Amino acid sequence: MKGEKGNSFSTFGGVFTPCVLTILGVIMFLRFGFVVGNAGVWATLLIVLASKTITTLTTLSLSAIATNTRVEGGGAYFLISRSLGPEFGGAIGLVFFVAQALSVAMYVIGFTEALMAYLPADSSPILVASLTNLVVCVCVWIGAGWTLKVQFLILAAVFVSLLSFYTGAIEHFSTATFAANWNPQFEGNQSFWTVFALFFPAVTGIMAGANMSGDLQDPARSIPRGTLAAIAVTCFVYASQAVLLGGAANHRQLVENNLIIADVASLAALISLGVFAATLSSALGSMMGAPRILQSLARDRVFLRLVPFGASSGRGEPRRAILATALIAQAGIVAADLNTIAPLITMAFLLTYGLLNLATFYESITKNPSYRPQFRYCNWMTSLAGAIGCGIVMLLIDWRWAVVASGLVGALHYYLSRANLDADWGDLNSGLLFERTRRNLLKLEDSLYHPKNWRPFVLAFSGSGFSRPHLVVFGSWLTRETGVLSLGQVIPGGLDNQSERLANQEAILHSMIQERGLDAFPAVVVASDYVAGVHALVQCQGLGRLRPNVVLMGCPLSAERMVIFGKLLRDLEGLDRSVVVLRQVDDAGNEQTAPEGTIDVWWRGRANGELMVLLAHLMLSHPTWRGRQLRLLRVVQKESGIDEVKSHLERLLKGARITGKTKVVVSSNAVDAIQSTSRNAAFVFLGLTTPDEGEEEQFLERLEQLVGDLPRVALVHSAGEMTLES
Repeated sequence: MKGEKGNSFSTFGGVFTPCVLTILGVIMFLRFGFVVGNAGVWATLLIVLASKTITTLTTLSLSAIATNTRVEGGGAYFLISRSLGPEFGGAIGLVFFVAQALSVAMYVIGFTEALMAYLPADSSPILVASLTNLVVCVCVWIGAGWTLKVQFLILAAVFVSLLSFYTGAIEHFSTATFAANWNPQFEGNQSFWTVFALFFPAVTGIMAGANMSGDLQDPARSIPRGTLAAIAVTCFVYASQAVLLGGAANHRQLVENNLIIADVASLAALISLGVFAATLSSALGSMMGAPRILQSLARDRVFLRLVPFGASSGRGEPRRAILATALIAQAGIVAADLNTIAPLITMAFLLTYGLLNLATFYESITKNPSYRPQFRYCNWMTSLAGAIGCGIVMLLIDWRWAVVASGLVGALHYYLSRANLDADWGDLNSGLLFERTRRNLLKLEDSLYHPKNWRPFVLAFSGSGFSRPHLVVFGSWLTRETGVLSLGQVIPGGLDNQSERLANQEAILHSMIQERGLDAFPAVVVASDYVAGVHALVQCQGLGRLRPNVVLMGCPLSAERMVIFGKLLRDLEGLDRSVVVLRQVDDAGNEQTAPEGTIDVWWRGRANGELMVLLAHLMLSHPTWRGRQLRLLRVVQKESGIDEVKSHLERLLKGARITGKTKVVVSSNAVDAIQSTSRNAAFVFLGLTTPDEGEEEQFLERLEQLVGDLPRVALVHSAGEMTLES
C-alpha cells in the first residue's frame, strides 16, 4: 500500500477531518431537533454524554491497540483480528463492512431528504438518492486523495452553517421555551432508548480515521490524537445545540420540522449548504472506509469468496470493493428510510465497539510481553467499562435486535472456526490460554495432594515416528478422557551433532499427533544412551506437580535387553513412578477400534491391584470401550476359599464405585488358570514385580510363562499414589 499510495495523509486531513464530518452529519442537521423535542434538554444532554462516553472509552482502546502494532488497512477489522484472532476479526469485520456500507445509504437518504425541498413536488426520492449514491461512488472511485481534499471545503461549509445556527439560535433563545423543553415529552411509541438509537449513529464516526489507517503517514500517532480531538469538538457542538434548540423552538416545531435548524438560523441558505455538505461528506467518508475493510478481509483470505475484492487499481484504490459498497448502499436506499436504517447501524457499531474494547481488555489482563502500547491512558478497567457499556446499551435499545446481531457474529465465528483458518499473525488466544494455564499451575502447586485427585500422566516411549504404535493407542485409551499423554523418544548421541535431528523429530511427532487426532504432547530428548534419556525424560518432563506418574514401555524379548530393562525398572521404582509394561503380539489397530472381549484384571493384592483396576476402568471410560465389561479375577488353591474371596472382590468394586463382575478360579497352577480363563479377553492386567540385580534372565523366563499366548497384556507396577476408595 505504501508503494502505491505514499501513505500521505496527516492527522488533520486523514483522521480529524473525516471523523468530524462523519459525526456532524445527517443526524445533527435533520434529526437532532426531533431528539431534543422528544427527550427534552436534560435527557438529550444525557444521551449525548452517554454516547460520547462509550465512543471515548472505545477510542482509548482503539488508541492503545493502534499504538501497539503496525496498523495497516482495514481499521477496526484489522485491529480486532490481530488481537482476538481471524475468527472474531472476520465475523465482526464482515458485519462492520455491511454497517459502513449501509451508513452510505443513511447519509445519502439524509441528503435527499434535504434536497427534496428544492426540487419539484413530483420528483422521485429514490431516483434522487440513487443518483447521489452514484456520484459518491464515482468520487471515491477517482481516488481517496482527491476526496479528502474536497472534505476541507466541506468542513469550511459545515463551520459556516454552524455559525449561522449559533447566531440565529441566540437571537431566538427564550428562557420560557427552554423551561418548557427541559423535561422529556415522548410522543407515540418513542422512548429514551428509541431516541438514543436514533441519535447514536451520529457519534459513530470515530472509525472514519481508523478505516483510513493504511493511508496515514503515522497511524499510531494520528489515530489517537485525531479521533480524541474530533470527539471533544463534536461533543461541544452537540451539547450546545441541545441547549440552544431547547430555547429557540417549541416542542411541536422540534418534533415535526426536520429542518428546524434552518428556521432557527440567521441565514437558512447556509444551513442548507451545511446539510448538503455534511451528508455528502459523511457518505464519502463511509464510501472510502467500507471498501478498505472489505479489501483487508479479502487480502487476509478470511472468506475465500471475498478474495477477488482484495485487488487494487493502478492507483491503489480498492475499486472492486467500492463497487460492492455502492451496491449494498443502493439496496439500503431502495429498502429502507432514515429512521429504519439508523437503529440497525447502531447495533452493528455497538457490537464492533464492544469487541474492540474486549480485545484491549484481554490484551491487558493476559500480561502479554508484546503488549506495549505507547498510548498510556487506557487500562483493563476502561476497556472493560467500554465493553460492558456497549452490551448494556444494545440490550436497552432493543434486546431482540441485540440477540440477532450477537447471534449473527456468533454464527460467523463458528463458521470460521470450523474453516481452520491459517492466519500468519499472532493473536491473544494463545496468550489468554497461557495466562490461564500459568495461574492454574500455580494453584495446583500450592494445593495439597490427595489420592482422590490422582490422574494418569502417562509418558509413553513410542519411539521414532510411532515405531511402537500399540503403546500410543494404549496410552490414548488411558488418558483421553481424564489424563495427559506424552510420547517420548530418546535420540542417542551428543547435542553438538543431534540438535537439528531433535527439532525435526519433535516436528514429526507433533505432526503425527495432529494427523491422528490424538490428545498428546511430543517429548524428545538427546542423551548419551537410552537409559540416560529415559531418566532425563522421567525426571524433567512436566512442570511442578504436573509431571508423569506412569511410565509406559514395551516389553523386551531378549535376555540381553532384559538386563538393561531390569535396571531401568529398579531406577523407576526409586523415582516413585508407576510402570506399565505392554506386551502385545497382534497389530496395534487404532484408537477407534477396540478388540473384542472383556478386560480382565488378575488380583493378587492391593500393591499393584488398585492401579490395575483403575487403569481398566479408565479404558472402559473411553468411547471405544464403552459397553464392554471389566472382570476382577483371582486364583485360589481350594474351593473352600471361593465365597470369602469372591465377597472380598465384590466389596472392592463396590467401595471403588466401579462396575464389573468378579470371578474366583480354583487351580493349583496360577499360570495355567490365567491362560485358560483369559484366552478370549481383549486385555489382561497383571501385576509386575521388579527383578533383583542379576536375576533378569530368570525374570524374563517367568514373564514369558505368565503371559504365554495371551495377545495383549499390561504388566503393572504401582508406586502407590492412589487408592480405589478415594
